Amino acid sequence: MTYLNEDTLVQQTTTDYLQDKLGWDSVYAYNKETFGPDGLLGRNSDREVVLPRYLRAALKKLNPELPETAYDEAVRQVVDYAHSQTMLSSNFDKYRLFKDGVLVSFQGDHGEIKKERLKIFDFQEDGVDNNHFLAVRELWVQGDLYRRRIDIAGFVNGIPLLFVECKNIHKDLKNAYGKNFADYKDTIPHFFHHNAIVMLAFGSEAKIGTLTSGYEHFHEWKRLSEADPGVVDMETLLKGVCDKTNFMDIFENFITYDDSSGKKIKVLAKNHQYIGVNQVIKALKDPKRVKGKLGVFWHTQGAGKSYSMVFFTNKVHRKIGGNYTFLICTDRDDLDTQIYRTFAGCGVADNDKTPCRPSSGRHLAELMSQQKAYVFTTIQKFNQEVDPNEGYTRRDDIIIITDEAHRTQYGILALNMRNALPNANFIGFTGTPLFKSDQITMQVFGDYVSTYDFQRAVEDKATVPLYYDSRGDTLGVATHDINERIAEKLEEIENSDIDVSQRLQKELKRDYHIITAKKRLNQIAWDFVDHYTTSWEIGKAMFVCIDKVSG
Repeated sequence: MTYLNEDTLVQQTTTDYLQDKLGWDSVYAYNKETFGPDGLLGRNSDREVVLPRYLRAALKKLNPELPETAYDEAVRQVVDYAHSQTMLSSNFDKYRLFKDGVLVSFQGDHGEIKKERLKIFDFQEDGVDNNHFLAVRELWVQGDLYRRRIDIAGFVNGIPLLFVECKNIHKDLKNAYGKNFADYKDTIPHFFHHNAIVMLAFGSEAKIGTLTSGYEHFHEWKRLSEADPGVVDMETLLKGVCDKTNFMDIFENFITYDDSSGKKIKVLAKNHQYIGVNQVIKALKDPKRVKGKLGVFWHTQGAGKSYSMVFFTNKVHRKIGGNYTFLICTDRDDLDTQIYRTFAGCGVADNDKTPCRPSSGRHLAELMSQQKAYVFTTIQKFNQEVDPNEGYTRRDDIIIITDEAHRTQYGILALNMRNALPNANFIGFTGTPLFKSDQITMQVFGDYVSTYDFQRAVEDKATVPLYYDSRGDTLGVATHDINERIAEKLEEIENSDIDVSQRLQKELKRDYHIITAKKRLNQIAWDFVDHYTTSWEIGKAMFVCIDKVSG
């Protein structure tokens, strides 16, 4: 019986799929690589991680008829790195170089010094085949002290953007992450200076992440479209990520670096974010869509809505062009601050250098009359009466991203916003599903443009499962009809304000005393303490009360 090792089970199957189904070239380098310009990969030694032969060919193809010195300088900038830099810092610098191009200087025909920015990749969707895709199996790389063999390295135009660690089917992915991947980063860190995507694979399953991702942040790629039920297998991931068009799209538009937490991390979009954002992009480009409506983007709590906003806005600015202004609007100061910090942490906005956070309604009107890329505000700052025939601006290249959309489209403030920006496009982001009766939200934003519900988020481990255990009857403190009566009152109250809590409090004064009765609160408190001291060994709990006094 032939022993099935990780090569025959995973490596060869993966590279065969890349070659036969997805159009990548593929070579086996383990004991076949020769060095020099005419060698298997064109490397001069196993210390090199960029393939200069393919890089130089791409530079000439994408930037023709330049002197050789220009290509020499471009190759040098791509290959070289500062030894004093951290792996992540170097990776960040290379990523900006890849997206922006390499600025080189060379002597013109008449002795003048010319400067030109050279493209390293063709990012146009119809130009994807202008790039060269190569999968190399068993690539030896020499570090300062140790030599390591990479299972699969994926090169695009000679640059190692994809790292694949394969494990035998009887080993788990956590083993691949904890031992092998960590060892590679420690012993051959220079290989990851150019890396875009890290893939861990065993058998038929795989996960992807970045060089800073903890294992818990590596994620599966289960769907090619939102309509798919979702399956965990290597083929779906390869189709979704390594298809040439998808790979270049993910590489260009779905990677960001975030230091909002105080420590910089590299973030790769999850499956649902990639699909959802591209559906919004498609809606924006659709000439037949209803004017001003981009739809409702419902991705459940914990699914990374703020990063989805970053990916969406970045892709619009980069791929659609123009002078789009994004107004990110919330209804709470803490949400406004949270979203701004994410954008600032990703290097997208900086209120200190370019003011984008209005301090008042008048300041908001001033900012919106300018060609700002981003403005962050709360709906409450639309407190100025506006002549709908004038507005703050009549531009039609303003996109209003409304967070928790179902809460902020009612009343005079929302009317002021629409009068101020009459030609704007609206997209509603929300973490909660809309009720079927919520026709106003649909009228404002349109139908769902992307959905990622709670059940899918739990299945994908994007959020934790929720369990409900009714304790009211057990304790004899059940109040069965209060929720129903609150719902009835909500229907009666006109939606004239974004916050109806005061109206509810006035209407339900008697119920408040029932809910906050001392005997009832004592029984709930004792039950809570008993439950979490005797039934739980680890985890967190949240205690939600009607007000601070009850808590």
